[in-house]
Amino acid sequence: MRVCRTHVANNPLLLGMERTVRQRNQLPTNLPQLQNLIKRDGDLYKDEFLQQYHHYQSLLQLFLINPSQQSSRLEELIMFLSQVCCCYPDDMAGFPAELQSLLRKHAPILDPDVRLTLCRGLILMRNKSFIAPQSLLELFFELFRCQDKVLRMTLYNHIVADMKRMNAKHKNNKVNRGLQSFMYTMLADSSPIAARMSLDIMVEMYKKNIWNDAKTVNVVSTACFSPISRIVSTALKFFLSGDEGADDEGAESSGSEDESNVAMRKIIISKQVTKKGKKQRRKIEKALATIKKHQKRRKGPKQSCFSALHLLHDPQDFAEKLFKVLEKTREKFAIRMMMMSLISRLIGLHQLFVFNYYPYLQRFLLPHQKDVTRILTFLAQACHELVPPDILQPTLRAVVYNFVSERNSSEVIVVGLNTVREVCVRCPLVMDEDLLRDLTAYKSYKDKGVMMASRSLIQLFRNIQPGMLHRKDRGKPTQSQSAAVSKDYGEVRAAEIIPGTELVDLDSDQASNDDNEGESIQDDSDDSYGEWIDIHHASDDNDSDNGVHTLELESEDESDDWVEQESESESESEPHSPQYVEDREGGSVPFQDKDEPSTSTGRSAVKKVQFSGGEVEAPKEVLKEVKEQRLQRAADIAQSRILTQEEFRTIRQTQLSSKLAPRRGVKRQLTELLAQQEDRREGEGELLPEAAIMTLDHVKIKVAERIGTSLAPRGTSSILTAVPPTKTKTRRKHS
Repeated sequence: MRVCRTHVANNPLLLGMERTVRQRNQLPTNLPQLQNLIKRDGDLYKDEFLQQYHHYQSLLQLFLINPSQQSSRLEELIMFLSQVCCCYPDDMAGFPAELQSLLRKHAPILDPDVRLTLCRGLILMRNKSFIAPQSLLELFFELFRCQDKVLRMTLYNHIVADMKRMNAKHKNNKVNRGLQSFMYTMLADSSPIAARMSLDIMVEMYKKNIWNDAKTVNVVSTACFSPISRIVSTALKFFLSGDEGADDEGAESSGSEDESNVAMRKIIISKQVTKKGKKQRRKIEKALATIKKHQKRRKGPKQSCFSALHLLHDPQDFAEKLFKVLEKTREKFAIRMMMMSLISRLIGLHQLFVFNYYPYLQRFLLPHQKDVTRILTFLAQACHELVPPDILQPTLRAVVYNFVSERNSSEVIVVGLNTVREVCVRCPLVMDEDLLRDLTAYKSYKDKGVMMASRSLIQLFRNIQPGMLHRKDRGKPTQSQSAAVSKDYGEVRAAEIIPGTELVDLDSDQASNDDNEGESIQDDSDDSYGEWIDIHHASDDNDSDNGVHTLELESEDESDDWVEQESESESESEPHSPQYVEDREGGSVPFQDKDEPSTSTGRSAVKKVQFSGGEVEAPKEVLKEVKEQRLQRAADIAQSRILTQEEFRTIRQTQLSSKLAPRRGVKRQLTELLAQQEDRREGEGELLPEAAIMTLDHVKIKVAERIGTSLAPRGTSSILTAVPPTKTKTRRKHS
């Protein structure tokens, strides 16, 4: 039956039927259309799919006869089958293995377009989770040997993205271990390109925090001994670059935060100038909520990234091997500089012993040497307190002789002095007294930079070893300097307390905080603050004012040791009045003290104090016992509770003040101790006993006589007027 063309064109039903027949006739050759229809309904078009699959198998058999030929039809069929493989998993089960076998056998001789098509088909099926990652990624690493830059970059991007996707939710340790072991063999591959690309992937995995374990770092460390310069350079940069990935992420987050702040500012300004309505207000609130949500997501918890140098299994062996390579290598000077930098960081970080490294650096310590400032930095980094001073002294003297000399310019002298200071910070025992005094002579140099460098060296030794400086360079001793003790070689001091807690009365601060919060604190006895010591003083003119003088020592012990002390002036000859010691019930018990003749210097003689354990000299033993009690209290605090941020802030302030405050004598320390006890009692609403006030007055009057000033304690003017000042003689020590 023949139908007129005009009749068909005028009848829409017939026109649609003709179009459907034409599409069915073109469907086997129109692969994109067939692909779309199969993804919609795979069972309906299974016959067409099998027809294309059989056609692919026929073309593959013909292609294997001459693998180097180009076949565009085969490429189209490979991409088509890769797209629809998930719709027919049973029929396509052997398809990925055929492509992998073809690449393994004929990859070097394949046409670049065919080879790239095969890899893209495998990548497509891997993205659909149709192929296991282990065998495919190993194949892709082997394909790095091909001389095809486009293929290598495609495989590189896929491997990085695939590994990142696999380890996004949790670590896939099974795949990671297998690939890391395979990478160890790839770094020793005969193809330089394959080895370098494999190393680049491992470095990228570490920076993206995917392979950040010790196994990855130790595999990369083997690349430092490769005979290929580019691989050595990449491995050295990996160890020297630090956590650049974290820095980049931080920069990106800071940039996004700036953009969010700008957007929020614009919205707020538009809110002020636009028409105020409910709809506009809801729109602005929604935009602000979106920006705040974005900022909150950006401010999530940061992942801690440790440097790769901490993850090496045997840093000592690695540093020794790398130094042997450095001694024999003929690489460029830039690579040798990177090797020196890595060795120095390893020595300083892990406190290694590579004694031959310092004489090796010594040959480069010349002012005209290229990058000499970096080499001096390497020297400072390679120093630590466990390096024997005998090993390091020749190198330090070479720095001094070559740089710190008047024949050099001021900039060279400054560099030399700063290097000496940095070396002494890390290894103080390397400096001897004669060399130090020669270097401190530059404190009056005409150039300001040299003068400041020399003074910084003086300030350093004021803190660590002031005895090595000349007497005029030591400055006014501070409290921290007087308490500091230099360590011997190899000496290690284990801290038993939190540094600084012995300087602060944290118990009183805690008690005051508890009072402010409304907690009731009851004082059961006068012994709650610690131990009491009775000190007796005889006035210079009035012997009838003798009494019991109490000095309270801070301690948490409940034991009471009562001590009696007498002091008299040089002109006093009358016998002493009887003294009494207070007992636990508040009474008094007669006590017979021992007389002590006054000293010939004119000062009041310090008597011996009768303790329960024997006779000791009063002021020094009092201060010593105070110090021991404070250390014990600090140890108890460290073991019993956790300090707050306010307490740590108070400790830091006290430590800073001790570094700036001048060193105090025995009398001033006793004065401050009594003043603290007086403030404590006044804060509790109790009056300080008259005996303690008289003891405080006696010490302050003696200080006032020496400095020629009048110190009047609070509320004790009548007592001070009753004790006239006496002339004292002082003995000056000549240096």
